[in-house]
Amino acid sequence: MAEETNKKELEVAQDVTTDNQVQEQVEEATVRPTSPQQEDPTAFLDSFDWERYSEGIEKVDEAQLKAFEKLVSDNFVDTIDTDVIEGTVIKITDRDAIIDINAKSEGVISLNEFRYNQNLKEGDKVEVLVDIREDATGQLILSHRKARLIKAWERVNNAHDTGEIVNGYVKCRTKGGMIVDVFGIEAFLPGSQIDVKPIRDYDQYVDKTMEFKVVKINHEFKNVVVSHKALIEADIEEQKKEIISRLEKGQVLEGVVKNITSYGVFVDLGGVDGLVHITDLSWSRINHPNEIVELDQTLNVVILDFDEDKSRIQLGLKQLEAHPWEALSDKIKPGDKVKGKVVVIADYGAFVEVEEGVEGLVHVSEMSWSTHLRSAGDFVKVGDIIDAEVLTIDREDRKMSLGMKQLHPDPWTDITTKYPVSSRHTGTVRNFTNFGVFLELEEGVDGLIYISDLSWTKKVKHPSEFCAVGDTLEVVVLELDVEGRKLSLGHKQTMPNPWDKYEAEFGVGTTHDIEITETVDKGAVVNFNEDISVFIPTRHLEKEDGSKLKKGEKAQIQIIEFNKEFKRVVGSHMILHKEEEAKNVQQAAAKAQEDSKPTIGDANSKLQALKDRMEGK
Repeated sequence: MAEETNKKELEVAQDVTTDNQVQEQVEEATVRPTSPQQEDPTAFLDSFDWERYSEGIEKVDEAQLKAFEKLVSDNFVDTIDTDVIEGTVIKITDRDAIIDINAKSEGVISLNEFRYNQNLKEGDKVEVLVDIREDATGQLILSHRKARLIKAWERVNNAHDTGEIVNGYVKCRTKGGMIVDVFGIEAFLPGSQIDVKPIRDYDQYVDKTMEFKVVKINHEFKNVVVSHKALIEADIEEQKKEIISRLEKGQVLEGVVKNITSYGVFVDLGGVDGLVHITDLSWSRINHPNEIVELDQTLNVVILDFDEDKSRIQLGLKQLEAHPWEALSDKIKPGDKVKGKVVVIADYGAFVEVEEGVEGLVHVSEMSWSTHLRSAGDFVKVGDIIDAEVLTIDREDRKMSLGMKQLHPDPWTDITTKYPVSSRHTGTVRNFTNFGVFLELEEGVDGLIYISDLSWTKKVKHPSEFCAVGDTLEVVVLELDVEGRKLSLGHKQTMPNPWDKYEAEFGVGTTHDIEITETVDKGAVVNFNEDISVFIPTRHLEKEDGSKLKKGEKAQIQIIEFNKEFKRVVGSHMILHKEEEAKNVQQAAAKAQEDSKPTIGDANSKLQALKDRMEGK
C-alpha cells in the first residue's frame, strides 16, 4: 500500500512539474502580453470552461490555441508501443530505474534490464520502449531490453547491408563454434569463420571482444551469423596479391606450418599457402611429416614450382641442404662392407640407409644363398641394423645395390663333399609344386623330390597328400648338378622296395584264395595289404556256371599280370575253370581220336558194302 501511495504522489508531482514546464513555455510563446490569459495562463486554464467552449459559447483566441498545440506537440510524447524513444534516468531505486520520457508521467524499468551496464546513474540517456501504458496502478511501464533489441536489429541489418565492421563480445563456446553478443543480440560464429587457419583451442577466444562482419541474417528465425575470418581474408588478399607478384622459382621464403597431413605440410607464406610434399621434407626417408616439423613452426622453404595463376605452389625443405650423395665418401666402392638401417621393405627387397639420405637396395635374391626365393620380410624388419656388402654403386644416378649373403660362405662351394650321390640327409619341406617337393637341406641348399620318388607303393596325385610344409623328411641324393646348383632327392629310396618281395609272392601264374572286397564298373578289387591290391576284370569274374562273382564271395584266383614299375596286379577267377575245362576237352578229344581208329573187320565190312552197291544188289 505504501508503494502505491508513493507512486500516486510521484504521479501528482510529475503532473505538477509538467504543468509548470508548459506554463513557462506558453508564457514564452505568447505574442500579446496585454491579454489576461497571457498574463496569467495558469489561472486562465484553471478557470476556463471547456464545456462552454465545446458548445461554442466560450471563444478563445486562435493564435493562443495554435501556440498551445505547438507546446503540447513539442513537449509530450505520443507513446506508440513500437517506437523506440530516448529517456533520461531521473532516479534509481533498489529495484527500478525511473525514466523521464516527457510523457504524462515517468516510466519504470526493472534494474535487471541494465545488468550489462553496472555503471548506470542518474542523468544517463537510455533507449526505451513503452511496454504498458498504464498498469493496475496507473503506472507507465517501459522496457529497455526490447528497445535495445529493436535498435540492435536495425543496426545488425544495416551492418549486413553496408558491410560495416562491428564489435562483438565472445560469450561462450557452442557446438560447431562460438556465441557472440553483437548489439545485445546473440549471434553465431562458426568455427570455420574464426580464423583462416585451423583453430585447435576455442577457449582462447572466450570473454574477448573482437571485430566481426555480419555475413548472414535469417529474418524468419531471427538468426545472425558473423565472421572474423572474412576480415582477415580481406587483409590477406592484399598481401597475397603482393606476394604472388614477386614469386620466382628458387626463391627462399619464410613461412609458418599451417597444417600437417600424411602426404605433406601446408606452409603459410603470409597470405599464400604452399605445399611441401613429404618427399621434399628430408633427404632421408620418413613415414610421416610430423617426424620433421610441427604445427606453427617457422621455417625457411624454397619455391620449386607453381601453376600459371600461382594458386598452387610447390615448396621444398630438403633442397636447402646439399644432397647427401654429394657428401658421400669417395672411398666407398664395390666389395666394401657397410652397416645400415632398414627403412623400407618391399616384396622384391629392402632399402637400407647406409648414411643419412643415402640408401642401397638389398634384393631378396641377395639376402640368402637359397634358390628358393621368399619375401624380404622373412629376413629383415624395418628398423633392423644389418651388415651388407656393396655390390654396385652409381654415383651419377645415385643408386647402390647391396648384398647380405655375400658375408657368409657359399654352401655350394664344397657341395660334392657334403652331399655326394647316394648319401642320406634330413631336410625341411619348404614348398610344393604339382610335380614334387622342395626340401631345404641347409640355408642355401635346396633339393627337389619328384612326386614319383616319394613312395614305393602309394599313388600320390599331389605332394600335399603326402606331407606338409615344415615337415622333416629323410632323403637320398639321387643326382647332383654343381653348375646348375640343383639337387635331385628321393624319399622312397631310404627304404627297401616292397615290390621286390611282392614280385615272387604275386608273380604271374600264382594262385590265391580271396574274398571280393569291392566291386567297380569294370570289375572287382581285392586288397591283400596296404600295398597290394589285385584288380579282376569283369569277364574274369565269371564262374563255372556262367554267373559272376559278387562282393563278399570267396573264390580262388590266378595272377595273370604283375607290373612292378606301374604297381599293377591283375587276377582272374575264370581262367582256373576255363583251364580245367580245356584240359578235359583235350583228354576227351584224345580218347575220341583213339576210339576212332579202323579195324580189319571194319574194313572188310565196308569193302563188302561197297561191292554190293557196285553189283547193284
